[in-house]
Amino acid sequence: MTGRRRIRTFLPARPRPAKARVLSAGALAACASIAVGCGVVPGTTGGSGGDTVTVMTWAPEKTKATNKPGMPAMARAYARWVNAQGGINGRRLEVLTCNDHNDTVAAASCARRAVEENVVAVVGSYSQHARSFFSPLEAAGIPYLGGYGVTDDEFTSPLSYPVNGGQPSLLAGLGQQLARTCGPVTLVRPDTVAGDELPVLLDSGLTSGGHSVSVDQRAAEDASEYAGHAQRALRRVSANPLEEGCVVPALGDRTNTFMDSFRRAREDYPTVHTASVLGSVDQSMIDATGRTYEGSYVTGWYPASSDKRWKPMREVIRKEAFGDNRIDVADPGVQTTWVAYTALRKAVESLGDGEVSSRTLRRTLDEGLKIDTGGLTPTLSWSFQDLIGASGFPRLVNSDVTFQVVREGRLVTERKGFVNVSKVLEKTGAS
Repeated sequence: MTGRRRIRTFLPARPRPAKARVLSAGALAACASIAVGCGVVPGTTGGSGGDTVTVMTWAPEKTKATNKPGMPAMARAYARWVNAQGGINGRRLEVLTCNDHNDTVAAASCARRAVEENVVAVVGSYSQHARSFFSPLEAAGIPYLGGYGVTDDEFTSPLSYPVNGGQPSLLAGLGQQLARTCGPVTLVRPDTVAGDELPVLLDSGLTSGGHSVSVDQRAAEDASEYAGHAQRALRRVSANPLEEGCVVPALGDRTNTFMDSFRRAREDYPTVHTASVLGSVDQSMIDATGRTYEGSYVTGWYPASSDKRWKPMREVIRKEAFGDNRIDVADPGVQTTWVAYTALRKAVESLGDGEVSSRTLRRTLDEGLKIDTGGLTPTLSWSFQDLIGASGFPRLVNSDVTFQVVREGRLVTERKGFVNVSKVLEKTGAS
């Protein structure tokens, strides 16, 4: 069986739908795994006789709102690649995947499946329902390595090991970026619990740069058009014709829908700029919409996708996932999964021939293992002295962001190097 890939599909029983904390109710999770090597046998090593390291990656797919299919697809490609290289310290990597459907019940189901399969970690994943999935993981002692950073819980749970600064760093960084370039700023964001946190973070960056706070404009997360929202936002930032205002859509997968409405309404407001964060805007969206995003300011966690530091990831995709259109090298979800699996590999390698379990993995991460990601992030380490000290985000260790801009249809670097927003976040967490 070692040369054959086997696919397992988990179909948990479907209880009645429950109302999600952030989004609408959805179907239960359907998990699928790609395994390269021996089957999983219950035990502390998460594999058969210690020869297999089993992990899980989850993300929402085929929903009406946010979808991140590239993340589990990237995880599968990484497993195929690392196993073709002989595994990690001779151990084969088995990746289980699960669809959380943007639903609290499904997210909890994915976490329970991770416990049942005795995974050593959940790696490079996305879910808005941290309250649902962290409880099972924490009870089983399973680390959550490299979440997307879309919830506060990812920066407070002692079992969370974030590789980026999540939404807090992006919004604070975008505020700093816009404070230097914009007049009035209007934020168009989802009318959800998660969306309620965005104005506070954006304003923290704006005010740190001596700018006034933004206007908060709520919108439905799954709307089919945003013509009215686009008109209101444009009027608000154009009240003073001497100032170049900025509109900031932060609607996830619906940002492109907003920009379609914005493009038509913008003709009467030629001086207005747009700005957003990676995850709401990426190169594929820019390519699909002509010059709609031209001149837009964008804040990200990592270097631009054209940067040479992404070459190893590109090579893995070319070798193991060529033609898989779910995997976009410019998608920050895909990039986060790559960084998270890089961290997992370094952590497992640090254990040598010793036991690889959720317990030993947590211990090596907690004891200050230094992880080099090839310049895609600063050196990562989750020891106590490496935490940035923001009271609202006690597990945050990487508060670096990058400033980018759309020029001639390409997302390029506006300011070289990383910008650290830890001081802004420390003030935000204390407020």
